[in-house]
Amino acid sequence: MKLVFIGADHEVTGSCHYMEVGEKKFCIDIGMEQGQDLFENQEIPVNPSEIDFILLTHAHIDHTGLLPMLYARGFRGAVYATKATADLSRIMLKDSAHIQQFEAEWRNRKARRSGGALYEPLYTMEDAMGAIQLLIPCSYDTMIHICDEVTIRFTDVGHLLGSSSIEVFASEGKEERTVVFSGDIGNMNEPILKNPIYTKAADYVVMESTYGDRLHDADSPDYVGDLAAIIQETFERGGNVVIPSFAVGRTQELLFFLRQVKEKRLVTKNPDFEVYVDSPLAVEATNVFGKNVQECFGDEARALVERNINPIGFPGLKLLITSDESKAINFDMQPKVIISASGMCEAGRIRHHLKHNLWREESTIVFVGYQTRGTLGRALLEGATEVKLFGELVEVHAKITKLAGISGHADKNGLLKWVNGFTERPPKRVFVVHGEDAVCTAFTQTLTDSGYIASAPYSGTVFDLVSGEFLTEALPVAVKKKTAAGKRAGDLFQRLLTAGQRLLSVIRKNEGLSNKDTAKFTDQINALCDKWDR
Repeated sequence: MKLVFIGADHEVTGSCHYMEVGEKKFCIDIGMEQGQDLFENQEIPVNPSEIDFILLTHAHIDHTGLLPMLYARGFRGAVYATKATADLSRIMLKDSAHIQQFEAEWRNRKARRSGGALYEPLYTMEDAMGAIQLLIPCSYDTMIHICDEVTIRFTDVGHLLGSSSIEVFASEGKEERTVVFSGDIGNMNEPILKNPIYTKAADYVVMESTYGDRLHDADSPDYVGDLAAIIQETFERGGNVVIPSFAVGRTQELLFFLRQVKEKRLVTKNPDFEVYVDSPLAVEATNVFGKNVQECFGDEARALVERNINPIGFPGLKLLITSDESKAINFDMQPKVIISASGMCEAGRIRHHLKHNLWREESTIVFVGYQTRGTLGRALLEGATEVKLFGELVEVHAKITKLAGISGHADKNGLLKWVNGFTERPPKRVFVVHGEDAVCTAFTQTLTDSGYIASAPYSGTVFDLVSGEFLTEALPVAVKKKTAAGKRAGDLFQRLLTAGQRLLSVIRKNEGLSNKDTAKFTDQINALCDKWDR
């Protein structure tokens, strides 16, 4: 019975953990890395076709985004998630595949002109659709028996619609262990979602530490008033308010605040201003929110629904789907609010709106979420005076600001409150993950000072859950820079090796075939080898 740390170890994105219990092999999250990558992540130690199932804590791409890649490499097991996470993952994984293919097409147009190597997307829409078919929606607070070795339970942690911590009840022979994966822990008193619910017993805890070195403002932020002031000031200059926002979660919170700005008529300069949500994903996600009111909404949002008030709808709200609608926004000179994905400005339509507004001193760019190191959003917040968009340098003259206090993550005190909730059986050890390098180290020390045995493992670390000892304590391996062509060639060869490993796995699974089928299978493999063994 062992736990292997794969991703988001001393880094904020790319969450992935791997467990073996008896003969069962499974992952908790399979996320994509976003922004600057400091450390090399180790590969999952088995071929994807050998993974029996995957558990998802929530739908954000840094927790789910490599699921289609795993499918492309042979994974066909079940994927367990809460109902809302399954709903959101269906649209987010398709959106991610679209971005992968769009980027590949754009790069390949340039490569053909320059004679460079062609770029292959990480995965395709077909891979995403295949992965989506594996999703199994589950309810909160329900014991889900997966197999003789593993039972799980999802608990709402208030970070995102459908987000959860996951209790894994593992059994191997006479040994039993409870391992709790926190997922991303939500902030308190969020506008739409419930507060985090605490788990009371665990042997081991794997917990995030995104804001483990800082505290949110002690005073409740006046999001509505602050947002209204930004809009009023920008409209008086004749500019647009452009808000890079995660399509799922943060966009819906902004609509919740903007409904109140409109209702209270807090903006006097053009009080009937239009708000454009320019993201097909955000539009679909908003519809998913409407389907999960009773299970996921907090008291305030549910009370509005019971009064037949849409918490995230109002006059002047424009939900855009097509690219033509998106392009038309920037030919309309009337001051407006534009909300578009992605939240860290790394992809999507927001980059077009930045291209049209960053150079305008009349406009304001408002950040409303965490910006990881190495992203365009982080660069703008840290004072970049020019940025490159679509191969063109754009000078930054717009006002760059951040809506203070808005965060879907618990701060240091919130994280401590969550881990202190294990009152019936406190964990023997806490593993700190999903935070920047220095933050993981700092929060580990905070836990140690609070009386916990805590550690912040690097990718490749292996822990024996029965003996309570490390089998391997990995050291950090810095990422080596590669050329785009070199990296792609390496990725493609790795895919070939993975395909070969999958073939071997399929051969083992077919032991016991009839003589006729075994001979046919053998001939097909030999024919393939003859074709390529030159």
